Amino acid sequence: MCTAATYKTKDFYFGRTLDYEFSYGDEVVITPRNYPFYFKEKDVIKSHYAIIGMAHVMDNYPLYYDAFNEKGLAIAGLNFVGNAVYNDKKEGVDNITQFEFIPWILSQCSSVQEARNLIGKMNFLNVSFKENLPLAQLHWIIADKDDCITVESVEDGIKVYDNKVGVLTNNPSFDKQMFNLNNYANLSAKNKENTFSKDLDLKQYSRGMGAIGLPGDLSSMSRFVKACFTKMNSISGNSEKESVSQFFHILSSVDQQRGCCDLGDGKYEITIYTSCCNTNKGIYYYTTYDNHQINAIDMNKEDLNKDTLIKYSLVTEEQINMQN
Repeated sequence: MCTAATYKTKDFYFGRTLDYEFSYGDEVVITPRNYPFYFKEKDVIKSHYAIIGMAHVMDNYPLYYDAFNEKGLAIAGLNFVGNAVYNDKKEGVDNITQFEFIPWILSQCSSVQEARNLIGKMNFLNVSFKENLPLAQLHWIIADKDDCITVESVEDGIKVYDNKVGVLTNNPSFDKQMFNLNNYANLSAKNKENTFSKDLDLKQYSRGMGAIGLPGDLSSMSRFVKACFTKMNSISGNSEKESVSQFFHILSSVDQQRGCCDLGDGKYEITIYTSCCNTNKGIYYYTTYDNHQINAIDMNKEDLNKDTLIKYSLVTEEQINMQN
């Protein structure tokens, strides 16, 4: 399905994989400050923070999968099928649909704390973008350079969890994902001494044996453990190239390759794209399944005071540098 992560060196980075069997026609979309955001049950927001992210644009509306704003606040929505619950309209709260949630937060909030405040007055409305479109079941990771939370709308209300690992995948709920990490507390990036028995002379025959037991399958719970271990043990320099390179390496640890997740009828789940956002500099980096070259779009090179969307089609064909 999907994996999202944060990473911090000199700057703060945020991104995700989108794993699915087909693309809806994704584009990197910049929403300038004066593009009007219309909501089902709230007044139009005519002026707001500029936003950049990956989206499917329908009826000139950016349906964002992941995005961040010019203040450095970032969000990604990931599938949460079977657990997400949305509600009928309620009085006295902000009724916001799941597809409006990213614009609602990023247009107004400059920090996770401001997002918490808005979410505390919200109800997730059970209305889809169009009648013939399914109501996507999602949960969200929201982060800035200082804080990170997971937001889940479930049967007994909206849950906001402190996300100290800066990682999110899919099912089960975030509290259960975090509890499951207790099963891997013995893992280490270093080789470990023999604690099996003092009577046996057991040898370390390979590097990396401290991480024996680290999951390698593609299930969402296993990807959560793998991404947490990889991210929390990752080391890189502070330069932009080193940081971006390391971030893509972190998420590549949970890549899905065509053929390994068979959905039947000739369909396979793959990592359609991977994103990396420098939220300090306003740069959106991405790779796609068939193009491992890192592409970048800088929102600050555009006119952010416009009132129309700025769209970039993805480069999806492999780019190979022939050296002879």
